[in-house]
Amino acid sequence: MYRVCFVCTGNICRSPMAESVFRARVVEAGLDALVEVDSAGTGGWHEGDGADPRTVAVLEAAGYEQDHRARQFRASWFAGLDLVIALDAGHLRDLRSLAPTPEDAAKVRLLRSYDPAATAAEADVPDPYYGSRAGFEQCLELVEAASAGLLEAVRETVKEHTA
Repeated sequence: MYRVCFVCTGNICRSPMAESVFRARVVEAGLDALVEVDSAGTGGWHEGDGADPRTVAVLEAAGYEQDHRARQFRASWFAGLDLVIALDAGHLRDLRSLAPTPEDAAKVRLLRSYDPAATAAEADVPDPYYGSRAGFEQCLELVEAASAGLLEAVRETVKEHTA
């Protein structure tokens, strides 16, 4: 099983959104028996909470399913993960510093690095938490734009593992 974990700050906005979108892409591609998708936060403030109601509303409006409980990312998880997807540069830095080995640190990538239209200056998925629903809708657009490239990268890796 190939395991992907999306990570943002509190695991109630961006990472559960990315988890729902990417899981839908994995299912559409027929890879759900080979790829496991989840999410976590760098902090534990919301541990056990559901996704932000605005995240839920935007996902449901776009036809995505979600059933989420927030949790905090743990360094011990690196051993069981193949890819750790950070939603912004701060998460990338935090996760790489948490990684027990250089190999684990290399598993951490920025989500928007998989979006060919994103420039280096646009590498982050902005945190919509303190804004309006429009910020959550923009977040969904950015996540969807990067998900196709991420799916291709995962599909290639999974093919190599199963070949």
